[in-house]
Amino acid sequence: FHAPLDVERMRAAAALLTGEHDFSAFRAAECQAKNPVRTLHRLSVERRGDRVEFEANANAFLQHMVRNLVGTLVHVGKGGHPADWAREVLDSRDRSRAAPTFAAEGLYLASVDYPAQFGLPQVPAASVRFPVPA
Repeated sequence: FHAPLDVERMRAAAALLTGEHDFSAFRAAECQAKNPVRTLHRLSVERRGDRVEFEANANAFLQHMVRNLVGTLVHVGKGGHPADWAREVLDSRDRSRAAPTFAAEGLYLASVDYPAQFGLPQVPAASVRFPVPA
């Protein structure tokens, strides 16, 4: 996104989206999750030089949930709506009220943490390697 963004407005909007909510307004039409209720533990917005970075932490995500949340925050940041509009969209549970789905470029999954009860090995993120084609 190549226009100025008001990071403080986006942070205010993000704060209104954290917690346990029905995120129907931020899910894809094709989403097959039986229950749209998720707990968004953290949604941060940070300016790093010329970039604005978003980080989301939740108990689970719906299909396109993060892209739709970011699209809504960017819409707020460019002045399209005030910060409290994000909460109005959330409360509406209506996908058509939110901003367009943000592009996937630049979006990546940093880590997945499973509860210890599942007995899955915990792999530190620093030890994960991705092969790069030559």
